[in-house]
Amino acid sequence: MKVDTKAFGVIEVDEKDKIIFPRGLFGFEDYKDYIMFNAEHEPFVWLQSTEEMEIAFILIDPFLFRKDYEANINDEELADIGIKPGDKAVIYVIVTIPQDGGAMTANLQGPVIINKDDRKGMQAILSDVKWKTKHDIIAELNGTDK
Repeated sequence: MKVDTKAFGVIEVDEKDKIIFPRGLFGFEDYKDYIMFNAEHEPFVWLQSTEEMEIAFILIDPFLFRKDYEANINDEELADIGIKPGDKAVIYVIVTIPQDGGAMTANLQGPVIINKDDRKGMQAILSDVKWKTKHDIIAELNGTDK
């Protein structure tokens, strides 16, 4: 399928890369259909709306820079995307890369959870005050942001 993307123009993607967010993402609830594909630089991936080319997010696996990350999410919420207790989900967080050269941050308070088998996703809001919306990725990798 062809998808018009924010960063790369029109690209060809496999239908298996499509992910449905039944409730959308926070602030983008009207947009349900996305594709996921690798970014130019690992370990980042793109989450691109198939409905609006200007809606795209850069994601990263939070465990790459925070081994202690915990996303405690209600089983009922996870059931909405077909994840049952004991199932493994894929967890990403949204990355912000400021144009002014500021610190690249990750939103650990609002993880994106994906059921790779059913190709459904959701965004959760964690109640643990340990997780903020702006964690400096490089500082955390270097152990300087506690």
